[in-house]
Amino acid sequence: MCTKIIPVLWGCFLLWNLYISSSYTIYPGIKARITQRALDYGVQAGMEMIEQMLKQKNLPDLSGSESLEFLKVDYVNYNFSNIKINAFSFPNTSLAFVPGVGIKALTNHGTANISTDWEFKSPIFQDTGGADLFLSGVYFTGIIILTRNDFGHPILKLQDCYAQVSHAHVSFSGELSVLYNSFAEPMEKPILKNLNEMLCPIIANEVEALNANLSTLEVLTRIDNYTLLDYSLISSPEITENYLDLNLKGVFYPLENLVDPYFSPVPFVLPERSNSMLYIGIAEYFFKSASFAYFTAGAFNVTLSTKEISNHFVQNSQGLGNVLSRIAEIYILSQPFMVRIMATEPPVINLQPGNFTLDIPASIMMLTQTKNSTVETIVSMDFVASTSVGLVILGQRLVCSLSLNRFRLALPESNRSNIEVLRFENILSSILHFGVLPLANAKLQQGFPLPNPHKISFVNSDIEVLEGFLLISTDLKYETSSKQHPSFHGWEGLNLISGWWRGKSAP
Repeated sequence: MCTKIIPVLWGCFLLWNLYISSSYTIYPGIKARITQRALDYGVQAGMEMIEQMLKQKNLPDLSGSESLEFLKVDYVNYNFSNIKINAFSFPNTSLAFVPGVGIKALTNHGTANISTDWEFKSPIFQDTGGADLFLSGVYFTGIIILTRNDFGHPILKLQDCYAQVSHAHVSFSGELSVLYNSFAEPMEKPILKNLNEMLCPIIANEVEALNANLSTLEVLTRIDNYTLLDYSLISSPEITENYLDLNLKGVFYPLENLVDPYFSPVPFVLPERSNSMLYIGIAEYFFKSASFAYFTAGAFNVTLSTKEISNHFVQNSQGLGNVLSRIAEIYILSQPFMVRIMATEPPVINLQPGNFTLDIPASIMMLTQTKNSTVETIVSMDFVASTSVGLVILGQRLVCSLSLNRFRLALPESNRSNIEVLRFENILSSILHFGVLPLANAKLQQGFPLPNPHKISFVNSDIEVLEGFLLISTDLKYETSSKQHPSFHGWEGLNLISGWWRGKSAP
């Protein structure tokens, strides 16, 4: 009986684990899709990057020992140092997705011109000088695998590396160059052998050096005095034959509280497109978390004084200043006048095809400050302001702007026909339209940073609002003279290093 119960218990246990794991599935707030067009452009940009890198670096020294039987020399110890690639050409280079694995790099028929210093030592002579080395038939293939570490940084791995140079020709320079060039051909074979053994380790070392930089890239950044933004990778990339998808957390936190919001992201699927190099899907969850974080941090509370009302409202509306002055005269005579607006709940985000709306439930209070400096409330009412969100990409940032669609006081329907109520509703609507929203839009001009690698700019960008998410379609441009700081997202602020974060003033 016992032996029959044990398999049943194990089955129940496994089913429970499957249920638990499925219930804790983490969905991204942002998806970034890299297409084959991006890889094709990456070949071109990659050549420029390699050229810039090679101008600043030397290859490792190459040394060995060979016997020169035709000169009856038992051995010649040689050392090539200060090896520098002056020019190269890889005419047949390609990058392609390997489904479920990574990105395959392939190049053949490559050539390179190399300059180097040399030193020879043998029992009968010793000398130093310079030489030029011409390499042809350069072949390389390997697979770049992209994963993530525990902190959400990307990690690169090189797999199945194979590199070979088919031909090498050495030309010595110096006083005895004629002599040395006469036995250059016997030395080309060992040089070629040693060089071929070095190539994959050199490439692997460069990948590791890149990983060292990737481990310090910014995946958590301070946006302003209210919020932090987390763009860490939540899973390894999803790779198909035509694209690579990066799943990013894409969530805002209040500055003092790095706890996920009470609501969870829902899955969304990017449309099957390939006309652009990069597609960025920003889920409704991203904006909802921003709304919740800013609300929690008190960013939606604003108090405007009489002077501010005069500066912002009178300049932007005909007669509104006189109306407000009239209200002040009726209720408080010559005492200072203030308007305080506070969100009562996090603004409600709604993304529907072609329509991005933000509904703001809030309260508005008109206040006065008496002679003894105490603040008294003249009138207080709750309202809901429905706004449309305009979107534009400026530089590497997504910039939003708000426009008022509808303003409605939270009153019983029986009171809505009251003329005084309607007049007051119109006045408050004007306060929002001409005063509060321009101030909010000025704040929103700093925008939200978009994920972009170092020295890569967005060009030919387009924004679409789809059901439940925002879709950005863009091409990429490598900026050789860019002064951006190395950053996975082009941000400045916080660095996530070894699990600790440290604050820094927002840009």
